Amino acid sequence: RVQWVESGGGEVQAGVSLKLSCAVSGYTRLWCMGWPRQAPGEEREGVATVDSDGMSRYEDSVKGRFTISRDSAENPLYLQMNSLKPEDSGIYYCAHRPWPGYCSPDQDREFSYWGQGIQVTVSS
Repeated sequence: RVQWVESGGGEVQAGVSLKLSCAVSGYTRLWCMGWPRQAPGEEREGVATVDSDGMSRYEDSVKGRFTISRDSAENPLYLQMNSLKPEDSGIYYCAHRPWPGYCSPDQDREFSYWGQGIQVTVSS
C-alpha cells in the first residue's frame, strides 16, 4: 500500500520561508509528483509538479518563489516556499501519478495517490 506523509507545515508571518517534505512508503513508480493545495472556501489547485526527468512546472502565482525538488531517498519530494504571502495559506498535499506522460500542476486530477495534507498558514 502506497502512503505519503507530509511534514514541515506551520504558521508563519508573510515574507518568510518554509520547506515542506514528503515521505512515501510502499512500492510505486514516481513518474509525476506534485503539491496541490486547497485554501479555505476555494477549489483545490495545483501548485508545482516534477516529473521523472526532473522537469518542474509551477502555477503562475508561485513562480520565482517556490521550488519543487525530488531525490531518490525515502523522502523523495520537497517544496521550498520563499517570500510567503497570506494567499499561499491552505492545506498542501503531496501526490503522484505512477504512469508517464505530461506532468503539470493543472493535471492534479490525474494524481492517484495522495497524502493527508498539511496546513500552511501565512499571516500578514
